Amino acid sequence: MENASTTRQIVILGIETSCDETAAAVVRRRGPGDGQILSNIVRAQLDAHAAFGGIVPEIAARAHVEVLDALIAQALRKAGIGFEALDGVAATAGPGLIGGLMVGLTTAKAIAAARGLPLLGVNHLEGHALTVGLTEGLLPPYLLLLVSGGHTQLLMVREAGAYTRMGTTLDDALGEAFDKTAKLLGLGFPGGPEVERHAAAGDPARFDLPRPMLGREQPHFSFSGLKTALRRAAQDLSPASEQDIADLCASFQSAVCDVVVDRSATAMALYGECAGAAAPRHFVIAGGVAANRALRAALETLCAETDFALHAAPGELCTDNGAMIAWAGAERLARGVSDPLNMAARARWPLDPDAPPATGAGVKA
Repeated sequence: MENASTTRQIVILGIETSCDETAAAVVRRRGPGDGQILSNIVRAQLDAHAAFGGIVPEIAARAHVEVLDALIAQALRKAGIGFEALDGVAATAGPGLIGGLMVGLTTAKAIAAARGLPLLGVNHLEGHALTVGLTEGLLPPYLLLLVSGGHTQLLMVREAGAYTRMGTTLDDALGEAFDKTAKLLGLGFPGGPEVERHAAAGDPARFDLPRPMLGREQPHFSFSGLKTALRRAAQDLSPASEQDIADLCASFQSAVCDVVVDRSATAMALYGECAGAAAPRHFVIAGGVAANRALRAALETLCAETDFALHAAPGELCTDNGAMIAWAGAERLARGVSDPLNMAARARWPLDPDAPPATGAGVKA
Protein backbone atom coordinates (compact mmCIF):
# COMPACT_ATOMS: atom_id res chain seq x y z
CA MET A 1 0.00 0.00 0.00
CA GLU A 2 1.05 3.58 -0.65
CA ASN A 3 1.96 5.81 2.28
CA ALA A 4 3.38 9.30 2.67
CA SER A 5 6.96 8.12 2.18
CA THR A 6 6.20 6.33 -1.10
CA THR A 7 4.49 9.25 -2.79
CA ARG A 8 7.80 11.06 -3.32
CA GLN A 9 9.02 11.32 -6.89
CA ILE A 10 11.09 8.35 -8.06
CA VAL A 11 13.35 8.37 -11.13
CA ILE A 12 14.22 4.96 -12.56
CA LEU A 13 16.45 3.75 -15.38
CA GLY A 14 14.80 0.79 -17.12
CA ILE A 15 16.64 -1.81 -19.23
CA GLU A 16 14.92 -4.34 -21.50
CA THR A 17 16.82 -7.17 -23.26
CA SER A 18 14.45 -10.15 -23.05
CA CYS A 19 14.24 -10.86 -26.79
CA ASP A 20 15.36 -8.97 -29.90
CA GLU A 21 14.93 -5.34 -28.87
CA THR A 22 17.59 -3.58 -26.84
CA ALA A 23 15.93 -0.79 -24.89
CA ALA A 24 16.73 1.77 -22.21
CA ALA A 25 14.46 4.42 -20.75
CA VAL A 26 14.15 6.87 -17.89
CA VAL A 27 10.79 7.29 -16.17
CA ARG A 28 9.71 9.56 -13.34
CA ARG A 29 7.00 8.30 -10.99
CA ARG A 30 5.32 11.26 -9.35
CA GLY A 31 2.71 9.22 -7.50
CA PRO A 32 0.18 6.42 -7.98
CA GLY A 33 -0.90 6.38 -11.64
CA ASP A 34 1.18 9.50 -12.31
CA GLY A 35 4.22 8.87 -14.47
CA GLN A 36 6.33 10.71 -17.01
CA ILE A 37 8.55 9.19 -19.69
CA LEU A 38 11.74 11.25 -19.79
CA SER A 39 13.32 9.11 -22.50
CA ASN A 40 12.59 5.81 -24.26
CA ILE A 41 15.21 4.44 -26.66
CA VAL A 42 14.69 1.16 -28.54
CA ARG A 43 17.14 -0.51 -30.94
CA ALA A 44 15.60 -3.32 -33.01
CA GLN A 45 17.51 -6.26 -34.47
CA LEU A 46 15.19 -7.15 -37.36
CA ASP A 47 17.90 -7.16 -40.02
CA ALA A 48 20.08 -9.51 -37.98
CA HIS A 49 17.34 -12.16 -37.72
CA ALA A 50 15.33 -11.68 -40.94
CA ALA A 51 17.30 -14.27 -42.92
CA PHE A 52 16.44 -16.94 -40.34
CA GLY A 53 12.71 -16.22 -40.20
CA GLY A 54 12.83 -15.97 -36.41
CA ILE A 55 14.92 -14.91 -33.44
CA VAL A 56 18.34 -16.54 -33.04
CA PRO A 57 19.14 -16.34 -29.29
CA GLU A 58 22.93 -16.17 -29.67
CA ILE A 59 22.73 -13.36 -32.23
CA ALA A 60 20.29 -11.46 -30.04
CA ALA A 61 22.51 -11.71 -26.96
CA ARG A 62 25.59 -10.48 -28.85
CA ALA A 63 23.65 -7.56 -30.28
CA HIS A 64 22.53 -6.53 -26.78
CA VAL A 65 26.15 -6.54 -25.58
CA GLU A 66 27.24 -4.37 -28.50
CA VAL A 67 24.72 -1.57 -28.08
CA LEU A 68 23.35 -1.53 -24.52
CA ASP A 69 25.95 0.78 -22.95
CA ALA A 70 25.46 3.35 -25.71
CA LEU A 71 21.66 3.15 -25.39
CA ILE A 72 21.82 3.74 -21.65
CA ALA A 73 24.02 6.79 -22.19
CA GLN A 74 21.62 8.04 -24.86
CA ALA A 75 18.61 7.54 -22.60
CA LEU A 76 20.24 9.52 -19.80
CA ARG A 77 21.27 12.34 -22.16
CA LYS A 78 17.78 12.60 -23.60
CA ALA A 79 16.32 12.67 -20.09
CA GLY A 80 18.76 15.44 -19.21
CA ILE A 81 20.14 13.67 -16.15
CA GLY A 82 23.14 11.69 -14.96
CA PHE A 83 23.40 8.53 -12.87
CA GLU A 84 23.39 10.67 -9.72
CA ALA A 85 19.75 11.64 -10.34
CA LEU A 86 18.53 8.03 -10.34
CA ASP A 87 16.68 6.45 -7.43
CA GLY A 88 17.06 2.93 -8.78
CA VAL A 89 17.84 0.81 -11.82
CA ALA A 90 15.39 -1.75 -13.20
CA ALA A 91 16.04 -4.52 -15.69
CA THR A 92 13.99 -7.35 -17.12
CA ALA A 93 14.96 -10.48 -15.17
CA GLY A 94 12.57 -12.82 -17.01
CA PRO A 95 10.84 -14.39 -18.75
CA GLY A 96 12.69 -14.42 -22.05
CA LEU A 97 15.83 -15.62 -23.81
CA ILE A 98 18.28 -16.35 -21.02
CA GLY A 99 21.35 -14.94 -22.81
CA GLY A 100 19.71 -11.61 -23.47
CA LEU A 101 18.26 -11.42 -19.97
CA MET A 102 21.71 -11.95 -18.47
CA VAL A 103 23.14 -9.07 -20.52
CA GLY A 104 20.57 -6.55 -19.28
CA LEU A 105 20.42 -7.79 -15.70
CA THR A 106 24.21 -7.92 -15.33
CA THR A 107 24.48 -4.37 -16.64
CA ALA A 108 21.84 -3.21 -14.17
CA LYS A 109 23.67 -4.96 -11.33
CA ALA A 110 26.91 -3.21 -12.25
CA ILE A 111 25.23 0.21 -12.24
CA ALA A 112 23.44 -0.53 -8.97
CA ALA A 113 26.65 -1.69 -7.30
CA ALA A 114 28.77 1.19 -8.59
CA ARG A 115 26.23 3.88 -7.69
CA GLY A 116 24.77 2.36 -4.54
CA LEU A 117 21.31 2.16 -6.08
CA PRO A 118 18.49 -0.32 -5.47
CA LEU A 119 18.28 -3.09 -8.07
CA LEU A 120 14.82 -3.92 -9.38
CA GLY A 121 14.51 -7.21 -11.27
CA VAL A 122 11.29 -6.84 -13.24
CA ASN A 123 9.03 -9.51 -14.68
CA HIS A 124 8.69 -8.61 -18.38
CA LEU A 125 5.02 -9.57 -18.34
CA GLU A 126 4.38 -7.28 -15.38
CA GLY A 127 5.92 -4.45 -17.40
CA HIS A 128 3.25 -4.96 -20.06
CA ALA A 129 0.53 -5.46 -17.44
CA LEU A 130 1.18 -2.15 -15.68
CA THR A 131 1.87 0.08 -18.70
CA VAL A 132 -1.62 1.59 -18.64
CA GLY A 133 -0.78 3.02 -15.23
CA LEU A 134 2.01 4.98 -16.87
CA THR A 135 0.13 6.02 -19.99
CA GLU A 136 -3.39 6.55 -18.62
CA GLY A 137 -3.08 6.56 -14.85
CA LEU A 138 -5.28 3.46 -14.67
CA LEU A 139 -4.99 1.72 -11.31
CA PRO A 140 -5.98 -1.89 -10.54
CA PRO A 141 -8.16 -3.83 -10.33
CA TYR A 142 -8.77 -4.60 -13.99
CA LEU A 143 -9.04 -7.52 -16.41
CA LEU A 144 -5.99 -8.02 -18.64
CA LEU A 145 -5.55 -9.74 -21.99
CA LEU A 146 -1.80 -10.30 -22.25
CA VAL A 147 -0.56 -11.16 -25.74
CA SER A 148 3.22 -10.90 -25.54
CA GLY A 149 5.79 -13.20 -27.12
CA GLY A 150 5.14 -16.79 -26.08
CA HIS A 151 2.28 -15.78 -23.78
CA THR A 152 -1.44 -15.43 -24.36
CA GLN A 153 -3.29 -15.11 -21.08
CA LEU A 154 -6.28 -13.53 -19.40
CA LEU A 155 -5.52 -12.30 -15.89
CA MET A 156 -7.16 -10.33 -13.14
CA VAL A 157 -4.74 -7.62 -12.03
CA ARG A 158 -5.57 -7.13 -8.35
CA GLU A 159 -2.65 -4.76 -7.69
CA ALA A 160 0.98 -4.41 -8.72
CA GLY A 161 2.58 -7.76 -7.92
CA ALA A 162 -0.72 -9.60 -7.44
CA TYR A 163 -2.28 -11.45 -10.39
CA THR A 164 -4.85 -14.18 -10.85
CA ARG A 165 -4.57 -16.16 -14.08
CA MET A 166 -7.98 -16.95 -15.52
CA GLY A 167 -7.02 -18.39 -18.91
CA THR A 168 -3.90 -19.33 -20.83
CA THR A 169 -2.92 -20.85 -24.16
CA LEU A 170 -2.72 -24.62 -24.30
CA ASP A 171 -0.23 -24.61 -27.18
CA ASP A 172 0.90 -21.75 -29.41
CA ALA A 173 0.66 -18.19 -28.19
CA LEU A 174 -1.12 -15.72 -30.46
CA GLY A 175 2.09 -13.93 -31.43
CA GLU A 176 3.67 -17.26 -32.35
CA ALA A 177 0.63 -18.15 -34.46
CA PHE A 178 0.96 -14.88 -36.39
CA ASP A 179 4.69 -15.41 -36.92
CA LYS A 180 4.25 -19.03 -38.05
CA THR A 181 1.45 -18.01 -40.42
CA ALA A 182 3.68 -15.37 -41.98
CA LYS A 183 6.55 -17.83 -42.36
CA LEU A 184 4.26 -20.45 -43.89
CA LEU A 185 3.00 -17.94 -46.47
CA GLY A 186 6.47 -16.62 -47.26
CA LEU A 187 5.87 -13.18 -45.76
CA GLY A 188 8.37 -10.98 -43.97
CA PHE A 189 9.51 -10.96 -40.37
CA PRO A 190 8.16 -10.10 -37.84
CA GLY A 191 5.02 -11.88 -38.90
CA GLY A 192 2.27 -10.01 -37.08
CA PRO A 193 2.47 -6.72 -39.00
CA GLU A 194 2.90 -8.58 -42.31
CA VAL A 195 -0.19 -10.74 -41.79
CA GLU A 196 -2.20 -7.68 -40.81
CA ARG A 197 -0.97 -5.75 -43.86
CA HIS A 198 -1.91 -8.52 -46.30
CA ALA A 199 -5.23 -9.16 -44.53
CA ALA A 200 -6.32 -5.60 -45.33
CA ALA A 201 -6.58 -6.60 -49.01
CA GLY A 202 -8.19 -10.00 -48.42
CA ASP A 203 -11.61 -11.61 -48.09
CA PRO A 204 -12.06 -12.86 -44.49
CA ALA A 205 -14.95 -15.13 -45.52
CA ARG A 206 -13.17 -17.04 -48.30
CA PHE A 207 -11.68 -19.78 -46.10
CA ASP A 208 -13.73 -21.50 -43.40
CA LEU A 209 -11.05 -21.83 -40.74
CA PRO A 210 -11.78 -23.30 -37.29
CA ARG A 211 -12.40 -21.25 -34.14
CA PRO A 212 -10.77 -23.42 -31.41
CA MET A 213 -12.14 -23.38 -27.85
CA LEU A 214 -15.26 -21.33 -28.61
CA GLY A 215 -17.87 -21.69 -25.90
CA ARG A 216 -15.63 -23.48 -23.39
CA GLU A 217 -16.32 -22.72 -19.73
CA GLN A 218 -12.72 -21.79 -18.92
CA PRO A 219 -11.24 -18.92 -20.96
CA HIS A 220 -8.26 -20.87 -22.32
CA PHE A 221 -6.87 -20.52 -25.84
CA SER A 222 -5.61 -22.91 -28.50
CA PHE A 223 -4.18 -21.90 -31.86
CA SER A 224 -2.38 -25.01 -33.14
CA GLY A 225 -5.48 -26.38 -34.89
CA LEU A 226 -6.09 -23.05 -36.61
CA LYS A 227 -2.48 -22.99 -37.77
CA THR A 228 -2.76 -26.55 -39.14
CA ALA A 229 -5.99 -25.73 -41.01
CA LEU A 230 -4.31 -22.70 -42.56
CA ARG A 231 -1.36 -24.80 -43.70
CA ARG A 232 -3.67 -27.29 -45.39
CA ALA A 233 -5.60 -24.52 -47.14
CA ALA A 234 -2.34 -23.01 -48.37
CA GLN A 235 -1.07 -26.39 -49.61
CA ASP A 236 -4.30 -26.94 -51.57
CA LEU A 237 -3.67 -23.65 -53.39
CA SER A 238 0.02 -24.14 -54.10
CA PRO A 239 1.32 -22.11 -55.76
CA ALA A 240 -0.73 -19.37 -54.07
CA SER A 241 -1.36 -16.06 -55.79
CA GLU A 242 -1.04 -12.70 -54.06
CA GLN A 243 -4.82 -12.60 -53.67
CA ASP A 244 -4.83 -16.12 -52.25
CA ILE A 245 -2.29 -15.02 -49.62
CA ALA A 246 -4.31 -11.91 -48.79
CA ASP A 247 -7.48 -13.99 -48.39
CA LEU A 248 -5.67 -16.54 -46.21
CA CYS A 249 -4.34 -13.76 -43.98
CA ALA A 250 -7.77 -12.13 -43.74
CA SER A 251 -9.45 -15.44 -42.93
CA PHE A 252 -6.82 -16.25 -40.31
CA GLN A 253 -7.12 -12.83 -38.69
CA SER A 254 -10.91 -13.08 -38.66
CA ALA A 255 -10.74 -16.46 -36.91
CA VAL A 256 -8.28 -15.07 -34.37
CA CYS A 257 -10.56 -12.14 -33.60
CA ASP A 258 -13.55 -14.43 -33.11
CA VAL A 259 -11.59 -16.65 -30.73
CA VAL A 260 -10.15 -13.79 -28.69
CA VAL A 261 -13.53 -12.06 -28.41
CA ASP A 262 -15.23 -15.28 -27.25
CA ARG A 263 -12.51 -16.11 -24.71
CA SER A 264 -12.43 -12.52 -23.44
CA ALA A 265 -16.22 -12.48 -23.02
CA THR A 266 -15.99 -15.62 -20.91
CA ALA A 267 -13.27 -14.03 -18.76
CA MET A 268 -15.37 -10.90 -18.34
CA ALA A 269 -18.18 -12.95 -16.86
CA LEU A 270 -15.77 -14.69 -14.50
CA TYR A 271 -14.15 -11.37 -13.56
CA GLY A 272 -17.49 -10.10 -12.32
CA GLU A 273 -17.87 -13.18 -10.14
CA CYS A 274 -14.32 -12.94 -8.74
CA ALA A 275 -13.93 -9.19 -8.32
CA GLY A 276 -17.49 -8.45 -7.26
CA ALA A 277 -20.30 -6.52 -8.89
CA ALA A 278 -18.93 -3.18 -7.66
CA ALA A 279 -15.45 -3.69 -9.14
CA PRO A 280 -14.41 -1.25 -11.90
CA ARG A 281 -15.07 -2.74 -15.33
CA HIS A 282 -11.81 -2.05 -17.15
CA PHE A 283 -10.43 -4.36 -19.87
CA VAL A 284 -6.76 -3.87 -20.77
CA ILE A 285 -4.95 -5.37 -23.75
CA ALA A 286 -1.16 -5.42 -23.58
CA GLY A 287 1.76 -6.88 -25.51
CA GLY A 288 2.88 -6.77 -29.12
CA VAL A 289 -0.26 -8.29 -30.66
CA ALA A 290 -2.32 -5.59 -28.95
CA ALA A 291 -1.18 -3.30 -31.77
CA ASN A 292 -3.27 -5.27 -34.29
CA ARG A 293 -6.02 -2.90 -35.41
CA ALA A 294 -8.55 -5.58 -36.35
CA LEU A 295 -8.21 -7.18 -32.93
CA ARG A 296 -8.58 -3.82 -31.20
CA ALA A 297 -11.71 -3.05 -33.21
CA ALA A 298 -13.26 -6.42 -32.33
CA LEU A 299 -12.52 -5.90 -28.65
CA GLU A 300 -13.90 -2.36 -28.76
CA THR A 301 -17.21 -3.82 -29.96
CA LEU A 302 -17.15 -6.47 -27.23
CA CYS A 303 -16.44 -3.90 -24.52
CA ALA A 304 -19.26 -1.69 -25.72
CA GLU A 305 -21.63 -4.67 -25.50
CA THR A 306 -20.46 -5.72 -22.02
CA ASP A 307 -20.06 -2.29 -20.44
CA PHE A 308 -16.29 -2.59 -20.05
CA ALA A 309 -13.96 0.31 -20.77
CA LEU A 310 -11.19 -0.73 -23.19
CA HIS A 311 -7.62 0.38 -22.52
CA ALA A 312 -4.49 -0.22 -24.57
CA ALA A 313 -1.07 1.36 -24.58
CA PRO A 314 0.08 3.41 -27.58
CA GLY A 315 1.58 1.28 -30.32
CA GLU A 316 5.20 2.08 -29.44
CA LEU A 317 4.59 0.87 -25.87
CA CYS A 318 2.82 -2.35 -26.91
CA THR A 319 6.07 -3.83 -28.18
CA ASP A 320 9.07 -4.36 -25.90
CA ASN A 321 10.50 -1.14 -24.44
CA GLY A 322 12.43 0.15 -21.46
CA ALA A 323 9.77 2.59 -20.24
CA MET A 324 7.45 -0.20 -19.12
CA ILE A 325 10.32 -1.85 -17.23
CA ALA A 326 11.26 1.43 -15.54
CA TRP A 327 7.63 2.03 -14.55
CA ALA A 328 7.18 -1.47 -13.14
CA GLY A 329 10.45 -1.01 -11.25
CA ALA A 330 9.25 2.31 -9.87
CA GLU A 331 6.03 0.68 -8.71
CA ARG A 332 8.06 -1.93 -6.84
CA LEU A 333 10.41 0.61 -5.29
CA ALA A 334 7.46 2.77 -4.19
CA ARG A 335 6.31 -0.23 -2.16
CA GLY A 336 9.70 -0.70 -0.56
CA VAL A 337 10.64 -3.72 -2.69
CA SER A 338 14.06 -4.24 -4.28
CA ASP A 339 16.25 -7.21 -5.18
CA PRO A 340 19.69 -8.52 -4.13
CA LEU A 341 22.65 -8.21 -6.46
CA ASN A 342 22.83 -12.00 -6.76
CA MET A 343 19.34 -12.18 -8.30
CA ALA A 344 19.33 -14.68 -11.18
CA ALA A 345 17.69 -14.26 -14.58
CA ARG A 346 14.75 -16.57 -15.23
CA ALA A 347 13.80 -17.91 -18.66
CA ARG A 348 10.32 -18.69 -17.30
CA TRP A 349 8.52 -16.58 -14.72
CA PRO A 350 4.71 -16.78 -14.49
CA LEU A 351 2.78 -13.80 -13.16
CA ASP A 352 0.56 -16.16 -11.17
CA PRO A 353 2.82 -18.97 -9.93
CA ASP A 354 -0.05 -20.44 -7.90
CA ALA A 355 -2.40 -20.88 -10.87
CA PRO A 356 -3.59 -24.48 -11.23
CA PRO A 357 -2.09 -26.36 -14.18
CA ALA A 358 -4.06 -26.04 -17.39
CA THR A 359 -4.40 -29.48 -18.92
CA GLY A 360 -2.20 -29.71 -22.00
CA ALA A 361 -0.57 -26.32 -21.51
CA GLY A 362 2.78 -27.58 -20.24
CA VAL A 363 5.26 -24.73 -19.78
CA LYS A 364 2.71 -22.29 -21.21
CA ALA A 365 0.69 -22.55 -17.99
